[in-house]
Amino acid sequence: MSKIYAAGIDIGSTYTKAVLLDSDRNVAGKAVRRTGFKVQQAAELVFEELLKNAGVERAQVTYVGATGYGRFSVPFRHAQITELTAHAQAAVQLFPDTRTILDIGGQDIKAIKVDGEGRVKSFRLNDKCAAGTGAFLEKTARYLGLTTQDIGPYAIRSTNPKAISSVCAVFAESEVINHLANGVPAEDIMMGAMISLGGRAIQLMRRVGLEPGYMLTGGMTHNVAMIKALEAALKAPFNVAPDGLGQLNGAYGAAYLGLRRAQKLIAEGKPIPPTAAQLGGESGSKPMRRWSALGATKPRYETGTAAAPTTAQFTISKRAPDAAPAAA
Repeated sequence: MSKIYAAGIDIGSTYTKAVLLDSDRNVAGKAVRRTGFKVQQAAELVFEELLKNAGVERAQVTYVGATGYGRFSVPFRHAQITELTAHAQAAVQLFPDTRTILDIGGQDIKAIKVDGEGRVKSFRLNDKCAAGTGAFLEKTARYLGLTTQDIGPYAIRSTNPKAISSVCAVFAESEVINHLANGVPAEDIMMGAMISLGGRAIQLMRRVGLEPGYMLTGGMTHNVAMIKALEAALKAPFNVAPDGLGQLNGAYGAAYLGLRRAQKLIAEGKPIPPTAAQLGGESGSKPMRRWSALGATKPRYETGTAAAPTTAQFTISKRAPDAAPAAA
């Protein structure tokens, strides 16, 4: 089989990420950019940046998988993949011993328990309050005059972290201001905020059932102080993917599943399916293929083969024209 490429696009609330895999599952390119309020434009721009970074032409990309909350806004996608499925598959591919995943995003935190084949066994989501998400750290950093890139190295200098006890984002902000007014060093406040967020994140993990083989994903994988706070709260180490792939975990999973699907179709002599736009519009108003962690439990693919995914189900979602996209 000749070399093919598959791309994964993960549109998150804060950042849009992209990964390109070749037929040997090597990472051929990566790209990250702010999502902003024009989600479709973010998908297009990150894809162009991905191709440029990889030195690959658009026509060379055989398959595109989209995931994240904005996955329905990617007109050039061949499949939509739920975040849980994408993260679970990527985690087990990158670290086969992974059983419990913690993903800290800008607007939510996910705890996912998986089996050895990357099937989702249970999950919990915290998206009710900003004090329990990465956005809380960004807001705290702005109060302290720091950028998100600076907060990790800055907080690691703390000698006496000042914990933020409030579980409400509004009250937590007031607490940060009071600490500053009382002369508490900024690095102690920043580290205290991370310890507070880390404690809430570990509580979420406990709700899915802690099983050794812990992996951290999301933008916080770039934050050495956050990793330190999480490992102290868990009393165990986290697997963190190298070369920035921790933040791109969802995109990697979407690319991996897309690659396996494309290879299977090609091996069977079947055509690659049309994109969402080709099916009838940017939102994919006609039936769209999708992978879902909550789909049928009986696999359609043979497990243990190199050409097929070992987990996620391939299902058909039907929507009436002009109807809002159904949640995967």
